Amino acid sequence: MALERFAANGFHGTSMEEIAEAASVTKPVLYQHFGSKSTLYLELLGTVGQELLREVTERAAAETDPYRRVLAGFRAYFLFVCERTSAFQLLFGGGARQADEFADAVRGLEASVATTIAAFIDADIDDDHRDLLGYAIVGLAEVTARLWVSRHEDDLSTSLNPVEAEVFAVRLADLVWAGLRALPGGENR
Repeated sequence: MALERFAANGFHGTSMEEIAEAASVTKPVLYQHFGSKSTLYLELLGTVGQELLREVTERAAAETDPYRRVLAGFRAYFLFVCERTSAFQLLFGGGARQADEFADAVRGLEASVATTIAAFIDADIDDDHRDLLGYAIVGLAEVTARLWVSRHEDDLSTSLNPVEAEVFAVRLADLVWAGLRALPGGENR
């Protein structure tokens, strides 16, 4: 309930009273579990961030074919956005990134995802190049997903369409794979 409230209204637009009411508990009970609204928000960021990272990593790691690995990573990412839109908005909406107290948590998640993706890149390139590509791939997915969500902001009461998730995954996988194949020592499809 806190996740949906924060995703819809941002950190500053959400009160602990609203969260307690939505959870059918009293505010003192909520504060027993979370010492402050910031603590609750940071815990949510960490939890959903790790869930996203785990889903992308597990799906990509399950594939041995390099193209299918890229596609699996994008599929996991866009399915997460489709099925867990509030979690995506919490992580990558403007609020968490803009607030100084939460920006480090979001940057840490981005770094974890980029590092994980970079480790999957099989090419004859140096570590800085590999890291840059990891961040670039994360950026492509994030910006595309933000555009997708923003197109449906008027009616997020219904889920995003999983068919669109698949279209985005395939299109970005094709784009990224074309670039990865062209790297020195990059694998052919």
